[in-house]
Amino acid sequence: MNKQHPGNTFSHRLHHAYSRTREIRVQRLHSIHGHQPFRPLPAPTGMPPYRLALTDILPPDEIKAITDAGRLVFHLVGDTGGVKTPVPQQNVARQMEHDLESAEPTSRPAFFYHLGDVVYFFGEAQEYFPQFYEPYSMYAAPIFAIPGNHDGDLSRGMETQGVPSLAAFVDTFCAPIAHHTRDALDDPRHAMTQPNVYWTLETPLITIIGLYTNVPDGGRLDDDQIMWLEGELTAAPPARALIVAMPHPIYSLDDYHSGSVYMQRVLDDAIQQSGRIPDAVFAAHVHNYQRFTRPVNSRSVPYIVAGAGGYHNLHRLSQSLKNPPQPLPYVVPASGGVALETFCDDQFGFLRLEVTADTLKGDYFSVLGFQDPATGQATHFDSFTLDRKAGTVTTSLAEEQRKANTGHKGSS
Repeated sequence: MNKQHPGNTFSHRLHHAYSRTREIRVQRLHSIHGHQPFRPLPAPTGMPPYRLALTDILPPDEIKAITDAGRLVFHLVGDTGGVKTPVPQQNVARQMEHDLESAEPTSRPAFFYHLGDVVYFFGEAQEYFPQFYEPYSMYAAPIFAIPGNHDGDLSRGMETQGVPSLAAFVDTFCAPIAHHTRDALDDPRHAMTQPNVYWTLETPLITIIGLYTNVPDGGRLDDDQIMWLEGELTAAPPARALIVAMPHPIYSLDDYHSGSVYMQRVLDDAIQQSGRIPDAVFAAHVHNYQRFTRPVNSRSVPYIVAGAGGYHNLHRLSQSLKNPPQPLPYVVPASGGVALETFCDDQFGFLRLEVTADTLKGDYFSVLGFQDPATGQATHFDSFTLDRKAGTVTTSLAEEQRKANTGHKGSS
């Protein structure tokens, strides 16, 4: 994600406000700027092929309840770090906590899967308590993560001191053995035991392949990770749902980052090499919610951006999409049929995913970021269901409500 010096925020935005194109673009070729270099990856803390089983994290009775019910529920969102103000992150976290209070055990999310940018603006160890441990101190479930570009970037001071990229992320999420870290201070949460910064989560109902797309805008993977991705797509059990998670999105209609041509090429090549099409692709990096549908071999594949987890600065969608307002779903020109189904770019929020043997159901809840966390509420903004056998996606919310909610979000 493009970094901004806190003192230059206004001039940075002013420059971009006058340089934005009126063309509606869902992707662009990103240049690699000198201040966004590819950062070397830390050594893995586990053995290849870097897989972690949910059965090694949850107690046996919870795994049995999931297996018996044939249903797994979990949270998913990225870009949470409350570096400027903690209030939006606290509001989203509080609503996720409410979701854990369901009376029905199998309706409670079993974990939170973080899509990257846990802390801003650099992956500094001292930022993990105020931006991660403290905001989720009441979130009574495991938290997994893939790192975003801010988690892997280094400040000048860190470079001078020789701090390796992702050192604090590894301490928090990739510990060889679960333990209470120094950065957690008085929060009781233990470090997660992911085997690498890119890794696969194996569960009874779904396989989640998580990529680390590094620091440069648009993402970059080395050859080892690309080969690993192809291998994990090939090895993923066909009977289970399969999603790919990455920080940098492949599609985005915002004016700030846009989607990544590079990441589409990497994923499409891996799909071709493996012969396996993910059921859905999730990303963050862009600070809003967008749900696209892409036709792939007669199947409809959701490509979703969920990056409004708490960082205070939301990213609005292209004004060319809103003025005049384009009807939804909006088929992006020259995109091979990629359609924007819905979006929310003026509120924070989070996703709740529910997986069964045959379906993947997603519900997005919007949250007013600057309300009182103790009294705030979440609004059920979007609901969709993927039929894995038919390869079709349906929207569960009433069509009238969906149009009312998504037709003109954001300022014009």
